[in-house]
Amino acid sequence: MAVFDDLAAFAAVVRAKSFTRAAAQIGVSQSALSQTVRSLEQRLDLKLLNRTTRSVAPTEAGEQLFRTVEPRLQEIEAELTVLGNLRGRPVGTVRITATEHAVRSIIWPRLLPWLPNYPEIKIEISSDNRFVDIVAERFDIGIRLGGDVAKNMIALRIAPDMRMVVVGSPAYFERNPPPQTPADLSEHDCIGLRLPTYGGLLPWEFKHGERISSIHVEGRLVFNRSDLMADAAVAGNGLAWLPVDMVREHIDAGRLLTTLNDWEITFPGYHLYYASRRSSSALSLVVDALRLPKSR
Repeated sequence: MAVFDDLAAFAAVVRAKSFTRAAAQIGVSQSALSQTVRSLEQRLDLKLLNRTTRSVAPTEAGEQLFRTVEPRLQEIEAELTVLGNLRGRPVGTVRITATEHAVRSIIWPRLLPWLPNYPEIKIEISSDNRFVDIVAERFDIGIRLGGDVAKNMIALRIAPDMRMVVVGSPAYFERNPPPQTPADLSEHDCIGLRLPTYGGLLPWEFKHGERISSIHVEGRLVFNRSDLMADAAVAGNGLAWLPVDMVREHIDAGRLLTTLNDWEITFPGYHLYYASRRSSSALSLVVDALRLPKSR
């Protein structure tokens, strides 16, 4: 079992490309994980990882070992989950990756009342706006907008279409006339969203009739979280382009006003997707909990 644990620790570091991230994922200290991998290298008399202050990458021998053990580790984990299910109670860990908006608006509200019924199912939720390869990063479930769902996955819709709106505070519009077309946004202070995948800013998209346009906006404020964009807009710091459900309460209360209503665009709603080979009773139960509620 010590050898199995050492190999599992080594594989976790290769997948995470970081001792820090791998240690957090498997619940050990970074120093303990580093010692475990070092002991494995000494036992094999091979250098498995090239370490720098910024990154960790497998050597040729390490890459060969990873390709050999990784699929076997996944098979063992899957079999252990199946054996656990023979106890008559669903057990296991389900790892979910989703945007922070999906976590706040869908995942957590639906899982919160569900959790007490399944105390032996562990849930790990990673809130991340970047595109994630759920197989490579060992997530069980991914949740993204319909147009962004990975291919060759089992997918199902879990939310209605998402309508985007441009909003600003009454105080902001007292100082600045509302834009009449998306092109007018160049004259406004627009609150940007930084994309983690490529580091650029998210362009704002609009639809007028059959015409779809994409606008690169500028402004003094840039965030990597949309809830902070909403807060900044409420405080009068500029215009924000956000899902209407995120700012509905502010709109209804008069704290935010919408503009460019004739140019609003709607995206396919959030979809849940997963790889068929990762099915388990715990995964199936989580998928059922996250399904789009049936309309009454």
